[in-house]
Amino acid sequence: MIAGIRSGAVVGIDGYAVRVEVDLARGLPAFTIVGLPNAAVRESRERVAAAIRNSGFEFPLKKITVNLAPADVRKEGAAFDLPIAVGILAAGGQVSRSVPAGTLVLGELALDGTLAPVRGALPVACFARDDGCDRLVIPEGNAAEAAAVGGVEIAACRDLREAIGVIEGRLRPRSVDPAPSADETDDGLDFSQVRGQEAATRAVLVAAAGGHHLLMVGPPGAGKTMLARRIPSILPALEKSEALENAKIRSVTAGGRLRELPRRRPFRAPHHSASDAGLVGGGRLASPGEITLAHNGVLFLDELTEFRRNVLETLRQPLEEGRITISRARAVCTYPARFQLVAAMNPCPCGYDGDGRRPCTCTPLQAKRYRSRISGPLLDRIAIHVRVRAVDMRLAGARPGVGSARMAALVLSAYERQKRRFRDAERTRRNADIPAAALAQTCAMEPAASRLVEEASRHLSLSARSVAHILRVARTIADLDEAELIGARHVGEAVQYRMSLAPGT
Repeated sequence: MIAGIRSGAVVGIDGYAVRVEVDLARGLPAFTIVGLPNAAVRESRERVAAAIRNSGFEFPLKKITVNLAPADVRKEGAAFDLPIAVGILAAGGQVSRSVPAGTLVLGELALDGTLAPVRGALPVACFARDDGCDRLVIPEGNAAEAAAVGGVEIAACRDLREAIGVIEGRLRPRSVDPAPSADETDDGLDFSQVRGQEAATRAVLVAAAGGHHLLMVGPPGAGKTMLARRIPSILPALEKSEALENAKIRSVTAGGRLRELPRRRPFRAPHHSASDAGLVGGGRLASPGEITLAHNGVLFLDELTEFRRNVLETLRQPLEEGRITISRARAVCTYPARFQLVAAMNPCPCGYDGDGRRPCTCTPLQAKRYRSRISGPLLDRIAIHVRVRAVDMRLAGARPGVGSARMAALVLSAYERQKRRFRDAERTRRNADIPAAALAQTCAMEPAASRLVEEASRHLSLSARSVAHILRVARTIADLDEAELIGARHVGEAVQYRMSLAPGT
């Protein structure tokens, strides 16, 4: 007696099909699960047996073999409890053996037969929709996040008996409202609170408008962290496709229930003691790291030079490609990692090189060694470098700076221009993503601007990547000015952001 139940699992943040096959044969009572199950899957034997008995069904005293296909992919978690239980009951004839082919079943069972939410329900729901499934039977705790996908009927069930009734057609699935979008939280951080940092604020505005990576260098207390913490207040809300991407990441990492879909772009600020696995992902199970949690948002690395160099070097490939592939003995996962890097550092060990108010106590060799903790290739991938000067305390009572609302309107206007420009491009969303092959077509310039780019490249010995950064940043500055052609003033400002942060500058 064999029964087959359609189920799903997650690799990375993408769902894939798993077929749960159950065979009941004569022989000594046994319960075996094959198909590369991990410890949590193997322990489902006890959960399933107790849930079946406590739900009023009879647990068959036969030789039970459960196969999780494909057999060469490792299975993890407790989400196969419900399909295994349904398969055992169907193979034993206690429920209908004709489980609809378009029904996908997922859920963790408690010992009393109730269903607990599982991790990764949203990616599985996306897979079910794309794979042509008609219905997804899942725990009630996962129903709202799965309903946000659309295109597939969500059958939310409280326990095993209700799930069986829905599968057999005796019970009608309860209606489910999609998870609401998260309300915007007012954390009180506004750029109007920033005084005397007009140049740095302008650099932040340009970086936010085009999604460009930003490095701020300045003495302690100059306001680098203050500026970075206010960047989320000027970024536009996540679009629906972006919100779904970020919700899938949270569904995989949240450990179960996702109560609402994010609207605000993520802002991640890991401590400088973070390991390479914590930053880019990894570990035994190839888990996502901070760069994936910052997808479609901002990754802020404060005290950049205090991060271990080998940790920072792992950022070089994700900064270019917008994704990270983690290879481990038991898993190979590709995670999205299109984030905006914002970093802050002091210019030297004492922090006062070029301050002008306090003398620097570092020797030239000490300052050189300090700055060399950040490799040239990594710095070359950061489009905007800006010096943040110390602020005179007399500015504390000065007129407030430009508020976040005004800056957010400018950023949104630039975003809309970029959206129209790249509406037919598959992987390009912002000016920072413009591929090198499309720069000539996208970054049309006035003759004076072209000459200025050539002169800057020659006199500053810029790399090809640096020139490409100048063009992308100039395109963003032109978008802020609502200009179709890039002018000399746009290029001039972009070149200024690529100037070397030499001592005393």
